[in-house]
Amino acid sequence: QVQLVESGGGLVQPGGSLKLSCVASGNIFSINAWGWYRQAPGKERELVAIITSGGGTNYDDSVKGRFTISRDAENTVYLQMNSLKPEDTAVYYCNAKRSVDMYNYWGQGTQVTVSS
Repeated sequence: QVQLVESGGGLVQPGGSLKLSCVASGNIFSINAWGWYRQAPGKERELVAIITSGGGTNYDDSVKGRFTISRDAENTVYLQMNSLKPEDTAVYYCNAKRSVDMYNYWGQGTQVTVSS
């Protein structure tokens, strides 16, 4: 089992920045990819960014050049969000994929609101 706890969401003005954190506990050695997803009201949950255990990253086109996913040497995954836009408003979820069967673990989500 893996537990994920997000933090760092909040209200920010357009053009501002936020940094989300996701602290993982449990059997993190079973995980081969970490990601951030988001879900806006009335929309499907979508992938924002992903980082593999080897350090490879991938981003949705809508956030390329503005968001950066990273992971420390221990158990925390980050999402640095710059130049935020109102359309980035959503609940952001941390995700971990188990290597043996690609089972998805999810955090509880953290709200990001971009508004003036």
